Amino acid sequence: MKGFISKVRRIPWWGYVAGIGFFILQRIMYRLGDHLSRMIGTIDNAFVCKIPFIDDLFPVIPVFVVIYLFSFVFWICGPMAVSLTGKRNMINFSTGMFAAYFIGFLFFAFVPTCMDRVAEGLLEIADKPGVFNKLLKVVYDADGREMAFNLMPSYHCLISAYCYLGVRKRKEISGEFQMYSLIMAILICFSTLFTKQHYIIDVILGVAVSIVCYVIIEKIDPGKKFEQ
Repeated sequence: MKGFISKVRRIPWWGYVAGIGFFILQRIMYRLGDHLSRMIGTIDNAFVCKIPFIDDLFPVIPVFVVIYLFSFVFWICGPMAVSLTGKRNMINFSTGMFAAYFIGFLFFAFVPTCMDRVAEGLLEIADKPGVFNKLLKVVYDADGREMAFNLMPSYHCLISAYCYLGVRKRKEISGEFQMYSLIMAILICFSTLFTKQHYIIDVILGVAVSIVCYVIIEKIDPGKKFEQ
């Protein structure tokens, strides 16, 4: 416990700014992409990217809504943890994360996708008794209710994957926390499927965007001049 408190105390002020700032930026870019798609009319051509023989294998498991919602905490803590690895890695992380966000924004604005929750029978499940079903209803109501848009790529998967990549193989971060970040990123990806907030292609593309941005930014290494 003392070790954990010591780590928290070592988080620089810009680590907290990055954690909260990136969370706010995610909400802005998600909503802005949706607004732009409606303004220019691309949302009228939104398509369903479901692969039935794969996506229908994933049932709705309401308890996974807890992990889905916990992702917001994970996203705030991710950049804070990365800030402990030094300015060079933090600059690279921030640059890559922003690039991944922007790619997602472009998809939302110009290649929007959708899910008909009525056709999927999701509202009936959310209306069933039980605390997890009620939480699921809250998520659906806050995200279009009958129709969900901007599914591809999944921001949930994109951000969670990048938070793990930011601490991966970093000597400043304990092996336990690196494993925790990996497990959480995987669970969050599965939570998007078991809450039926996303289809499998959304998950794959979200993770792929993160990996591609991470690899490219690591090659460019914009944070090199800030190496301590």
